[in-house]
Amino acid sequence: MEEHIWKKIIDESRGRGVIYRPFMINEPFVDLRIPDVIRYIKQDSTAMVEFNSNGNFHPKFDITAALQAGIDWVRFSIDGFTEETFKKSGRGGKFDKIVKNVLGFIDERNRLGSKCHIEVRMIDLDITRGEQQDFINFWKQHADDATITQLYDWPWSGQTECLRAPCPKIKDEMFFMVDGRAVLCCWDAFARGIVGDVNNRTVEEIWLGNPNQQFRKLLEKGERDKILLCSRCDAFKKYDFSKWTGY
Repeated sequence: MEEHIWKKIIDESRGRGVIYRPFMINEPFVDLRIPDVIRYIKQDSTAMVEFNSNGNFHPKFDITAALQAGIDWVRFSIDGFTEETFKKSGRGGKFDKIVKNVLGFIDERNRLGSKCHIEVRMIDLDITRGEQQDFINFWKQHADDATITQLYDWPWSGQTECLRAPCPKIKDEMFFMVDGRAVLCCWDAFARGIVGDVNNRTVEEIWLGNPNQQFRKLLEKGERDKILLCSRCDAFKKYDFSKWTGY
C-alpha cells in the first residue's frame, strides 16, 4: 500500500479508539516499513495495533523498532510442534527458522519491557491433534497465551449452498486492499465485495454510506444469498446468535 493511502486511512480514523491491523492475508513482517506505520498510528492515544503473523519475517525486519513503536498484540500461527507435522500443514516456511523468529521476538519484547501481548496459536487439524498438548506446554512457558483455534473455510472454497445466518464481521470492522478499495471482509481476497474507495471518498463516507449500510442490513437478517461474496461463505456457522443485538 502506498504511503499516501495508509496515511489517509489513519488520519481519517483518529480519535475513534480504532484497533488497526496493518495486514490482510499477507505476512506483515516482510514489510520493512511496519515500524513507521505503527509510529504513525500511535500518534493517536486511543489507537491500538495488532498483527497476525506466520513468524516468517523478512531477514532485515527490525523487531526492536517495531516493538518500541508500540505494538499492542501479536498472534503467531505455527501449525505443528514438530517439523514433520508443520510441513504437512502446508503453511510454508522453515519450521526451525520460524520457531527461532518467534522466540527471538518474545525475548526482545521481554528485554525491552514492552507491554505487547503475544499469543502463539495452532489450528486444530487431524495432523496436529497428537501434538497439541506438547505445543501448549512449550509455548505457555514463553508467550502470554498458547491456544488451539478452529479452522475456517474461505468464501467460495467449495461451499455449494448458502448459510442462512447473520454475520457479525461487518458490524465493527473495515478492510482495505492495497490500492485503497474498501472490501466487505478480510477473507475477500479477490475483491468480490467492494464497498468504496478511499482514493475518492473518506473513511467515514464509506463506513456510513452504501453499499456498506445495505450489506449490514442484509447480513443482520441472515440474507447472505443476496451478496455475492457471502453467498458461498459459512463463517460463523457455530456463532452464538442467542444474544444477537443487530445494528
